[in-house]
Parts: sequence; structure tokens; C-alpha cells
Amino acid sequence: MSGALVVNEIYLSLQGESTLAGMPCVFVRLTACNLRCSYCDTAYAFTEGKKMPLDEILAEVRRLAVPFSNLQSPISNLKLPLVELTGGEPLLQPNSLPLMKSLCDDGFTVLLETSGALDIAPVDPRVRRIMDLKCPSSGECERNRLENLAHLKATDEIKFVIGTREDYDWAKQMISTHHLAALCPLLFSWVAPLAPHQQDKSLKKVPAGLTPISRLELVEQIIADALPVRFQLQMHKVIWPSEQRGV
Repeated sequence: MSGALVVNEIYLSLQGESTLAGMPCVFVRLTACNLRCSYCDTAYAFTEGKKMPLDEILAEVRRLAVPFSNLQSPISNLKLPLVELTGGEPLLQPNSLPLMKSLCDDGFTVLLETSGALDIAPVDPRVRRIMDLKCPSSGECERNRLENLAHLKATDEIKFVIGTREDYDWAKQMISTHHLAALCPLLFSWVAPLAPHQQDKSLKKVPAGLTPISRLELVEQIIADALPVRFQLQMHKVIWPSEQRGV
């Protein structure tokens, strides 16, 4: 297969988020992002990476998947490991599209982590798209591409990263206004504080006047409002140090 991608890292770990959290997953982290969310914990992927031919990327994913040959998940008959394209923002590199298609052709369950600021329509329909809707504290709320909502299917997921009460109220309003619960699973992910070395100078500042919300407060509010959402923590940060790469 011709073409190449700038890759930050490829590694085998556990899926730390989404409705498939806890399952073995090969991550292909691509370089570059067009957003600078205030809470971003992978700023190292903005610029770090090397160009790899698509064939080499596929070969590395297949190599990491060898121990799982002939195994299936006990749920949904999913082939293990899962494969996720993340970043950065994978859709900034057009060759992410043929890579995802080839991974699907290989029988992998393919996930895409995307900011929601770029068009998701060209993505292979077999891919499970985990799409952010950026809340106010991200500093990038105006970058949401709401046209993407029309392309979502039941196997996709919408993620709200919530760090303030205003984020919660905004997300609640979006769910109601756009009837999001009828589209696909909804994720509420609490903002984990960044370690000092993760606080990249290029990140947006949290807008003034917003009120932080704790994990407990967020969970209690979800329950009180009976929201049809899945609360999640980043599982990999519970298992490994929050700043550790390759996990």
C-alpha cells in the first residue's frame, strides 16, 4: 500500500476510555493537532514523530496483535486487540483514511479518536468514531463542527470532557437540543489535572469565570439529573503514572 503517515508512537496497551475500556488495544498515535485544548495531556504529539510508510504501520500493528491470534472477545465477537488511531488529530493526515480501511479489511475493530473539528464523513463506516464535542473550558468550543452529528451512527460515541460546572451545563443542553442520546453512546470524561511538565505553553487557557467541578460533584450531578450518559475516568492514568507514555 502506497503512502505514509507521520507517527508519534505505536504501542499495545489497554483501552482506557470509551464503552470498550479495559480491552487490549494497539494504539497508533499520529503527529499534529489543529487544536490546543486547555487540558491536553499529549502535547508531545503536536510535533514529535517520524514518517512511516503505511505498509510499515500495518506490519507493526499485525506484529503487536500476534499473541491474540485466534482469540475473540467474549462480548460482541470483537477481534482482539482493538486498534485505535489517536493523536494529535488523526484526520489532519489524509492517509489515515486508507490506513483505517486496511485495518478494517484485516478484521480489526478500529476506533478513531477525533476532536470533532474536522469532517468525519470520509471515514470508513466500519470504524467506531469516538468524537469530542469540545466544552467551554477547553478553550476550543467554537471549533466544534456540528455538521458531524448528522454522520454519527449507533456504533460511534460522543465524548464530553468536563472540568467545570459550565461544561456540564453546556453538555446537558447539547444533549437535549440535538437529541444526542438517540444517536449513540455519550461519554462524560472528567478532566484530570495536568502534571507540571504536561502544561505546554501552547495550550489555551481555561476561560475566566468558570467554576471547577470535582469528580464526585460531576457524578452526583449526572445522577441527580438522570442523564443518559456513561461517566468515565481515564483508566490508564489509574494504572500507570499519569505522565507515562506508551500506555
